[in-house]
Amino acid sequence: MKLVIAGAGSIGCYCGALLARVGHSVTLLGRARVLDPIRQHGLTVTDFDGLDYTAPTSSLTLCHDPACLGDAELVIVTVKSGATADMADLIAAEAPQNSPVLSWQNGIENAATLRTALPRLDVRAGMVPFNVVPNGPASYHRATSGEIVIENGPGDLAARLDSPDLPVLASDQIEAVQWGKLLINLNNALNALSGLTIVDQLTSRDWRNLMADQMAEALSVLKASGHPAASTTPLPVWMTPHILRLPTPLFTRIAARMLTIDPNARTSMAYDLMAERQTEIDSLQGHIIRLGRETGVPTPICIQVSDLIKHAPDHKLTPDQIRM
Repeated sequence: MKLVIAGAGSIGCYCGALLARVGHSVTLLGRARVLDPIRQHGLTVTDFDGLDYTAPTSSLTLCHDPACLGDAELVIVTVKSGATADMADLIAAEAPQNSPVLSWQNGIENAATLRTALPRLDVRAGMVPFNVVPNGPASYHRATSGEIVIENGPGDLAARLDSPDLPVLASDQIEAVQWGKLLINLNNALNALSGLTIVDQLTSRDWRNLMADQMAEALSVLKASGHPAASTTPLPVWMTPHILRLPTPLFTRIAARMLTIDPNARTSMAYDLMAERQTEIDSLQGHIIRLGRETGVPTPICIQVSDLIKHAPDHKLTPDQIRM
């Protein structure tokens, strides 16, 4: 297919390289600071399991002009949540009216934002479970495991996009899958505030207890608001806080069976905070806070974490300092 990755950041570049590798015609629509190094060096992607592939520049179309959306047979939106509405306007102006649009973004509301702006297009939600971080100019590293899930629909898109290095599944319960991912992504902010790698954070019982308390808070909100959540691991979501609270040796053995994490991995929000870029806190903790207000369920941890990310970006806080 002719694919346009609308918003070539870490996720978009990583997925775009692997989609081009299996023969799709991939256009990366993005900023010059991202595309210019790719134009010079090709696009290198690596992962925790030994993948090391460089997509030659000749296999990609690199574009700053949204007019490139006009050739798309499929648009995959990978911008940060705050840029979704603007990207939707560009797609409405440029993309063919028969091109499906996939949202491969964090948060719950992005697909709805796209549908509102694109009422005539086939817009489908998706969930990207893994973490991708920049690894140098034109180089991106996938640091955690998991399979992309997209909303079921006509055209068997999941099967057409699926490949050994980039598994893609279809689901009839995509909203529940997205809520499950949001629960996991609540740790993005904690990891950013900790200054630690994800592995170092997870081997600290104090940090896991804070993660568990935050997730339990969010699960109470989801229960009160009637939103089911599907797990992104083999365990049901309600068990995750209990697993996090286990003694470290036992937790480590159980976690190793559910998820693979690169020893140097940090969350994307950690990189955003260090670079003083806008974060997605309003689409993560912010969403739980808003639902909590609507349902009358207190969300003190999410509120505190959100305030710290916005107003006190110290990257080396302790769990006790965050709980204050």
